[in-house]
Amino acid sequence: MALKVAIVGATGNVGRELLNIMDERDFPADQVFAVASRRSVGREVSYGDKTLKCQALDDFDFSQVDVVLMSAGGGLSKEWAPKIAAKGAIVIDNSSAWRMDPDVPLVVPEVNGEDVLDYEKKRIIANPNCSTAQLVMALKPLHDAASIKRVVVSTYQSVSGSGKAGMDELWNQTKGIFVNDQPEPEEYPRQIAFNAIPMIGSFREDGFTDEEAKMWNETHKMIDPEIKLTVTCVRVPVFVSHSETVNIEFNNPITPEEAREALRNFDGVQVIDNPEEDQYITPVEAAGEWATFVSRIRVDNTVENGLALWVVSDNLRKGAALNTVQIAEELIKRGVLKPESVNA
Repeated sequence: MALKVAIVGATGNVGRELLNIMDERDFPADQVFAVASRRSVGREVSYGDKTLKCQALDDFDFSQVDVVLMSAGGGLSKEWAPKIAAKGAIVIDNSSAWRMDPDVPLVVPEVNGEDVLDYEKKRIIANPNCSTAQLVMALKPLHDAASIKRVVVSTYQSVSGSGKAGMDELWNQTKGIFVNDQPEPEEYPRQIAFNAIPMIGSFREDGFTDEEAKMWNETHKMIDPEIKLTVTCVRVPVFVSHSETVNIEFNNPITPEEAREALRNFDGVQVIDNPEEDQYITPVEAAGEWATFVSRIRVDNTVENGLALWVVSDNLRKGAALNTVQIAEELIKRGVLKPESVNA
């Protein structure tokens, strides 16, 4: 008997992508349930060649499922993840609610897949921030190769990171500018069309935003707390895929050629880097893909043992839904979830 899976937040951008990816990867699910808020009851979502009708979160019986893939926001996750886990299911959560909880593993399977085995304390596993997920995919093989001392990151984050409302705002503002009827900003603090906003999340007392703090805190938890990391997060008028410029100072020497080799040999990373032939990746080309792409690997001469990189990934996939499904696959691989049984 295959697994029984519930998707909480099934009508959102990430929820729909979860269903697409489960189908694409032939995830061994015997039954899949679409769960959402009461106002979404009866709405239909696609799962391969099937159509699922949404059921209400308040009324759903979670004791009938083995694993719950949750993408419904931090507030709902804080309230519901423990309730769901108490029914026997394992919750894989895509919000920020549980990432820094010491009793909850924070996992990118290629980076620290063994940490899924720490799920038992709360039966919850956290998915990292979308920008962190692609960053650690690039950092991990390089840290293993030459030991990272310090990282400086600037992100160029697409509006899909804000959900459907962000995508709608970019679309409506772009149309409005051409007909002199530009809508006022609602989702963002400034105009997003034809603009860049150097602020994502909320400002902290130290001048950084909570989005920026997530990136260094989560990197420390998953890779190494000794890595020094500073971040600037920027929202840009791109629909899908986040990009990052990454400047790395290593403890040991490493050449661009050695870095390319380490990255090429790391599962989930693709190196597209040939300046002579104008080869590099852009957000449009990364959209819909599973990989984290790395381009423009070059020496940073401003520090000893320095490299500079360009990293791009589909934030709805590796940054969210794909990584969530991969965590569930890691639980199967390590014998925690067993497709032939129920409520492992």
